[in-house]
Amino acid sequence: MKNTYSPSDRKYLKLFGAHVRKLRKQAGFSQEDFALEIGLDRTYMGGVERGERNLALLNLRKIARGLKVSVSELMAFAVK
Repeated sequence: MKNTYSPSDRKYLKLFGAHVRKLRKQAGFSQEDFALEIGLDRTYMGGVERGERNLALLNLRKIARGLKVSVSELMAFAVK
């Protein structure tokens, strides 16, 4: 069963995904190499970057560590 999100939730997830993609590219990772680096599936990361995934807290920490940023920096997209 696929999750259904409100339009504002979808917008928020897409903004976060775009931010993750920007940070990943700045760090010089392909999506596949980054997923391997942090121990998550490439298709999961693709879903994150497209705004299709509602991330769990531990996965946020993995992504932040892989990008060598704090979780708060990873989440900074929300305050811009």
